[in-house]
Amino acid sequence: MKKTTLINGDTIFCINSLEAQMLHEHITGYFDDFINLEQSDTILDIGANIGILGLELSRKYPMINIHSFEPIDDIFSVLKANTVLSNNKNFKSYNFGISDKSESIELTYFPNAPALSSANDEIWNSKEDLIEAFDGSMQNAPSNWWWKKFIPKFTYAFFVKNLIRNKKKITCNLKPLSKVIEELSLKKIDLLKIDCEGNEHKVINGINKQNWSIINQLIIEINDIDDRLKYIENKLKKLGFKIKIIQEPALEKTNLYNLFAKK
Repeated sequence: MKKTTLINGDTIFCINSLEAQMLHEHITGYFDDFINLEQSDTILDIGANIGILGLELSRKYPMINIHSFEPIDDIFSVLKANTVLSNNKNFKSYNFGISDKSESIELTYFPNAPALSSANDEIWNSKEDLIEAFDGSMQNAPSNWWWKKFIPKFTYAFFVKNLIRNKKKITCNLKPLSKVIEELSLKKIDLLKIDCEGNEHKVINGINKQNWSIINQLIIEINDIDDRLKYIENKLKKLGFKIKIIQEPALEKTNLYNLFAKK
């Protein structure tokens, strides 16, 4: 299994080393004064990918409780390896996704860019959208990517073509979040993180009314298609959450936003 070294010096398992480093850069943007965590907290990581959030939280809080969900087998195997690497016995992984009902669905998996994998093909409507996103990532890449200045923009199309090459359709299992809360006998969720490539509104809709009382904070990456950002923002405000919305510099030319919420 491939490994890579993050900017903080940690070596982790990965599928694409550069993507893993960029994901770590993305995750570190979650930690500011808005979201507050403690050692005994319980975290649900929906769309965990290879587990970088769990690794980072385990480094900061070695005994924190983390439940990570990843439906794609190839990615899940790396997530599982990283849970062991974390040395946090409370960092657990599950090989299914979260939605608004129990079902099996077809996803598009990109072996060269696992983070792009999704059941929602409308997220990346064109190669031009991907090139814009790639440009943003290069302009805001980790500081140790010293070589990025030597890559001319006219080559970005070539890199994007390689990222989406060899894509394949796979079938994955999903469950509603309220069913998972019941199965795991969860009494509190200190942070619910959702990053599932266009399926975030279904995750929200799969939470029963009574379960909202145990959810204290959320971080959601939202693909603002069909006004989903406003829909989720309004729903959370009605439930009593304070909201902060940002768009990372690397994502300014995309429809991707990070929504932070806390009671």
